[in-house]
Amino acid sequence: MEFDPRRAKWQQIEDVIIRRVKTGEYRPGFQLSEVRLSEEFGVNRDTMRKATRSLREKEWITTTPGLGSFVAERQPAEESTAEE
Repeated sequence: MEFDPRRAKWQQIEDVIIRRVKTGEYRPGFQLSEVRLSEEFGVNRDTMRKATRSLREKEWITTTPGLGSFVAERQPAEESTAEE
């Protein structure tokens, strides 16, 4: 992925993940691996943690300590900033 230098990388990754949820590529209950996503996007884990923290705050994902982060069963009502 080529990042837009005018926006934070974690925000752009968040947009991609939201888009994947909306298109059904990531279905409810799908586990999001920070390690795998960090490798996919070529960013460090801190950047991925910022993206997952924001996704959790916006209720796109849930995190269970010791188990990981998963796509939420119910998606947020508000529209995201992800480009369609």
